[in-house]
Amino acid sequence: MAEPVREELSALGAIFCGPDEWEVLSRSDGTVFRILTRAEGFMDADIPLQLVFHLPVNYPSCLPGIVVNSEHLTRAECEIVKEKLLEQAETLLSEPMVHELVLWIQQNLRHILKRPEAGGGSEKCTSAASTTVDDGLWMTLLHLDHMRAKTKYVRTVEKWASDLRLTGRLMFMGKIILILLQGDRNNIKEYLILQKTCKVDVDSSGKKCKEKMISVLFETKVQTEHKRFLAFEVKEYSSLDELQKEFETAGLKKLFSEFVLRLVK
Repeated sequence: MAEPVREELSALGAIFCGPDEWEVLSRSDGTVFRILTRAEGFMDADIPLQLVFHLPVNYPSCLPGIVVNSEHLTRAECEIVKEKLLEQAETLLSEPMVHELVLWIQQNLRHILKRPEAGGGSEKCTSAASTTVDDGLWMTLLHLDHMRAKTKYVRTVEKWASDLRLTGRLMFMGKIILILLQGDRNNIKEYLILQKTCKVDVDSSGKKCKEKMISVLFETKVQTEHKRFLAFEVKEYSSLDELQKEFETAGLKKLFSEFVLRLVK
């Protein structure tokens, strides 16, 4: 990590020092972190924003990846805010820019939301990492330790998959919970950020909480022998043999043997 980036991260941690304002999510393949802030929206009301930044290894010579989420904005509005942030980031290339971007959105959110392109909530959303190169159809297998608020959790996963145009399966077999995703690699990355940063479940006391017990078992580019899923479906399996048949039908027999079988041992 370059020294200017290291200094920027240290400064951001000092600036956003309130409860839950700042969290580093990953330091592999660059640095991914989350900032919680507020910006003035319609009628002078403060809108909470969750901003997730991915700083690639060659940042700030290239744009950061940005994901915007807010319970007070539609998916389409979040996408518009992200695109405006990326446009602003282009004017700041070659210098640390995250704090400048946060200040900019705090000052300009209300103006962005008043523009016509931010008005509708049903438009198809572009990928949060649409500035990166499209490298084809990818597949990822995820393992969840548990779901306490199952109905709400499943609805959330289905919505994210639909919003990000991902297909695949949410699979339950006994205590095993697997999510198999197919789609654009950038959209899969955005899904993982959502999965790790949003409060999708509840803890033992019933309080909303983030998913901390998720693991990526496997990731690969979809090969010719792999089945292309046409939709995202939630499926329950009564036996391991039934689950294995699902993987074999999808051309994933080796994946099942290497990564799924060990979960039941």
